[in-house]
Amino acid sequence: MNDRYDGGYGDQYELVGYDEYNQPVYRQVPAQQAQQPPQQQPYDPYGQQQQGYGYDPYATGTQQRTPDYDTGTQQPVAPYDPYDTGTTTAYDPYGQAATSGQQPRVAEQTAYIPQQAGPAEDTDTPDARERDYHTGQFAFVEEPTDDSEDVIDWLNFTENRTERREEAKRRARGRLVALVVVMALVVAGGAGYLWYAGKLPGVSSSGSKTGTTTAAGAQNRDVIVVHLHNTSAGGTSTALLVDNTTTKQGTTVLVPNSLALTDDDGNTTTLAKSVDDDGSSGTRDELDTVLGTNIEGTWRLDTPYLQNLVDLVGNINIDTNAEVPDPTATKKGAAPLVHKGKDQTLSGKMAVAYATYRASGEAQNAQLERFGQVMQGVLRQLTSDPTAATTTVQTLAQILDPSLTDKDLGTFLAKLADLAKGGDYKTALLPVQNDGTMTAQASASVVKDVLGGSAKSPDEGSAVRVAVQNATGVKDDTEKARVVLLNGGFTFLESGTTSSTSATSKITYSDAADKENATEVAKTLGLPTSTVTKGTVSANADVSVVLGEDYKPSSSS
Repeated sequence: MNDRYDGGYGDQYELVGYDEYNQPVYRQVPAQQAQQPPQQQPYDPYGQQQQGYGYDPYATGTQQRTPDYDTGTQQPVAPYDPYDTGTTTAYDPYGQAATSGQQPRVAEQTAYIPQQAGPAEDTDTPDARERDYHTGQFAFVEEPTDDSEDVIDWLNFTENRTERREEAKRRARGRLVALVVVMALVVAGGAGYLWYAGKLPGVSSSGSKTGTTTAAGAQNRDVIVVHLHNTSAGGTSTALLVDNTTTKQGTTVLVPNSLALTDDDGNTTTLAKSVDDDGSSGTRDELDTVLGTNIEGTWRLDTPYLQNLVDLVGNINIDTNAEVPDPTATKKGAAPLVHKGKDQTLSGKMAVAYATYRASGEAQNAQLERFGQVMQGVLRQLTSDPTAATTTVQTLAQILDPSLTDKDLGTFLAKLADLAKGGDYKTALLPVQNDGTMTAQASASVVKDVLGGSAKSPDEGSAVRVAVQNATGVKDDTEKARVVLLNGGFTFLESGTTSSTSATSKITYSDAADKENATEVAKTLGLPTSTVTKGTVSANADVSVVLGEDYKPSSSS
């Protein structure tokens, strides 16, 4: 059968035969012939007689059959043989006519229709059988060395990056574990501190007050004692400087000279007498015993050094409660050195005069409170830098007690100065009874809350109790006699003032064993021993004293 194919672009093709792969071969139909209706002719692809044109793509004959368009009987076409090597020339689809000789088979000359798939691979053809390769025909070529090195470098990079990631993960896990451990320690330490301080909910420290945040006994305090020595008029004033590092509170505790102490021999004495007789070390130990404190050092501050200290800090400003005359004035009616009023500026000289001033008839506590005002004013003006404060102390050129160095004192004062500037500083007076002792109830607010100690006065009976009644007509004589007796180691009991004066003094005792003690009282007060008689004494007293007009306080000082 002679089939035709339309290529889709106006060209027509007709089947002329099959190639060695048994695929159909087409040729383009000339324009004239394309217009004629196709003739149906049988076609035998295996070389049988057929109508049309035979085609042998590998024919090597010298003759070429040309198409015959005669309407008569057509010449028979030789059967198609793909391996025929005869001389008959078959149709060449590319229009090349072989005139003589045998032409080789050229696979590239096989024409395929456009858009037609290539021939299927036939593994049973002679050419396929001829392509039976052997191992000797192959050559093995190694890949370039550079490519191998690149691969090795890439593997190393990948391995190193993986190791770095793993190491980073291990470090991160280590940091996490360390953080958890630190947090656990912090929590445990904080809970322990809160438990120790009695701040855990539902847990209260024994002896702590309801509503307090930290038990007084659990607070940390630094304490030093300062003794102001009046080098011109005599006498001393004592105060405790307290730095509560737990509550961040500073306090000046004023200690009256009448406070009863017990010396190394077990005898009862007073604070004033202890400062004069036992020195700084003995007094410090005795105060620790009575107050239950731990005083770290003693600062002896003579009035000239106080004056220099106020001048060094650049004067002080305090609220004064009295007018202080100028001790160097020679004329009566001279202007006072210190005026009474709020926010008064005091120089060094004025500060010393105010700190040691005691008006006629005033108790020693009044003067002691003025000394406390001056000390707080100095702390407000002192630098908060420890190094600068130490330089200020060294500039005073004092000979300090061995228990306190320049650096220790300067650092301590700088801390108190910082508290005083911030308003976290106060002054408190230690409550002492007439006999020099303290009651637990009266002293709880100072001894326990401020100092963190417990009051322990000398046992009753350890000192001779002297009851004093004033019949001199001068109110101040009672206080002066109290100071003298306390300094002499006696326990003072006040019996009030008589309604009328008495010309002579009288000292009595009821027990013969107290006769010697009564005689010693007379000597201490500056009275003649002839005033001592046996008689009735006041309740709770061993010796009774009635001060008459013959009592001269100056003679007993």
